[in-house]
Amino acid sequence: MKKQQLHIALGVIQAFVALGAIPAGISMIVQPDGTGLGMTTKFLQDSPFPDFFIPGLFLFTVNGLTNLIVSILTFRKNTYSGKLGLMLGLLLVGWIVIQVWSTGYISFMQPLFFSIGLAEFVLAYLLLKKNEQQ
Repeated sequence: MKKQQLHIALGVIQAFVALGAIPAGISMIVQPDGTGLGMTTKFLQDSPFPDFFIPGLFLFTVNGLTNLIVSILTFRKNTYSGKLGLMLGLLLVGWIVIQVWSTGYISFMQPLFFSIGLAEFVLAYLLLKKNEQQ
């Protein structure tokens, strides 16, 4: 894969994650009981959280705003986009692992976003390797 293609693919994944995480995070912050997303706090009974406020804050800031900012940097071919993509891919994978561990399997979106996090990590790694070759 060419460097230009890696930037585009990575940026699209980051923008996709951000565009899903930002409204979902806002919903969890505004309605921490989960009703805005059709959930209940029963999903959290085995987790350390009494409601969705803290998970929503993380979702909004880390998976949402940070991916949005980094997607812009990636599309602009910023030097740090590969390293930041590695970090964000790992954070997304970690987010899903912790989510499934603490709440159980709830939705097809969990393995989907786990896979997206892996793809983000792999594309960022390939971009870093391309940068080292030059």
